[in-house]
Amino acid sequence: MSDRSAPEIEDDRALIAVDLGAESCRVSLLRWRQEAAQIEVVHRFANGPEQRADGLRWNLDRIVDGVDEGLRQCAAIAKEGVRSIAVDGWAVDYVRLSEDGAALQYPFCYRDPRSEMALQALHKRISAERLRELTGIQIQALNTVYQLYADRLDDAWQARWLNLPEYLLYLWGGEPVTERTNATHTGLVGLSGSWCEEIFAAAGLDIALAPRMVEAGTKVGIYRGTVTELHGADLIAPCCHDTASAVAGIPAEGDDWAYISSGTWSLVGSVLNTPCNSAEASLVNFTNLGAGGSRILFHKGIPGMWLLRQCMNTWGTDDVDNMIQKAGSAPSFGPDEWIDVEDPNLVLPGDMPARIAAQRERKHLRPVHEMHEMARLILDSLAGRYAAVLRAHEDITNKKLRQIYVVGGGSRNELLNRLTAEATGLDVKRGSMESSTIGNFVVQLAAGEDDISAKNIAKWAARLT
Repeated sequence: MSDRSAPEIEDDRALIAVDLGAESCRVSLLRWRQEAAQIEVVHRFANGPEQRADGLRWNLDRIVDGVDEGLRQCAAIAKEGVRSIAVDGWAVDYVRLSEDGAALQYPFCYRDPRSEMALQALHKRISAERLRELTGIQIQALNTVYQLYADRLDDAWQARWLNLPEYLLYLWGGEPVTERTNATHTGLVGLSGSWCEEIFAAAGLDIALAPRMVEAGTKVGIYRGTVTELHGADLIAPCCHDTASAVAGIPAEGDDWAYISSGTWSLVGSVLNTPCNSAEASLVNFTNLGAGGSRILFHKGIPGMWLLRQCMNTWGTDDVDNMIQKAGSAPSFGPDEWIDVEDPNLVLPGDMPARIAAQRERKHLRPVHEMHEMARLILDSLAGRYAAVLRAHEDITNKKLRQIYVVGGGSRNELLNRLTAEATGLDVKRGSMESSTIGNFVVQLAAGEDDISAKNIAKWAARLT
């Protein structure tokens, strides 16, 4: 679909979007053919944390090498040249830097148990209630503030740090910055939109080591990395958080739509103009995070396809599509049998079928033995939880929702989409499973016009979808 109200294409050079995923990373190329955008995933490579002697960590070298290979392939294809490069990815994890700017070690994964211990310790210095009051975000052990506090407890020293997407931009020659949508996930940003001195002080963290915050769409430098053919391309900080990027890729207007960013996590909510940090929002643990166009993502995060993926890892199978197809023929599970998908025992990696079985045993529910029945139980439970979260969302915001855009990898899960429509009574629209990549390109295009307003972002999203 093309939106002719979008501005004319004045620069037909290609754009590159890098999307870092916790399970899969992608490098994509946008090229113009008679003013029509052609988007191609040029290179995709697997990702995942590695359990090492000193904790659960990301193999930074593998990530950098995989992205560089994608950049080389893009440069070989785009003979017309590349105008800009931007990176988005999952939030909260970061690279610590030496004084000369080199990575000190592989970054910890947010699922490392040290974060839970740091949460308990930090809350003795500043309460969860006060943190919520200051930031308006969901209290979760994975938030960067707890990881940085764990560093302080372990090392008794501190270093400069950059979240992963911004680290890649820095590695290629960009300024050391944090983009606002990503910064809001740290648990260190106040509702005013700047670093919160009270939280830094309570955690004993040096605020001078925090990177400068910029808005989505900011040019942070010129590419000077290992792919010489790309030298001179602008480095753009898009919505560096992949969910904010995915929402930027939704071609929706008005105020009657919600989104479900469906992947490892399910993020369920809508876009607001200002934060909502009411007592009701805090009670349900909704979060206020940065969105493109200086807006707010107001949503609740719950474990999503992570639950099924962990089950399948235990079962020794990876054919998700076949499993979902079989689940479609299994009997449905009613509300009394749904899993509590937010049970903390289901967040960490491991034998998920056994953990779900243990939860059901505690509730005195019958065992589920067949794999496809377990898959159906997970999907029924997710759809039911989506419905409950959206009902709470309507009550808190006084919005009347009519439609849901499902984006991310889970958008192709037709069974879950159908169950969600049935559970919510809303019109469920399937967005792109690569919506974060589309949103990445959208912000690059808006930045090229020096207009990163919400309205212009929406126009470009319609143009690209």
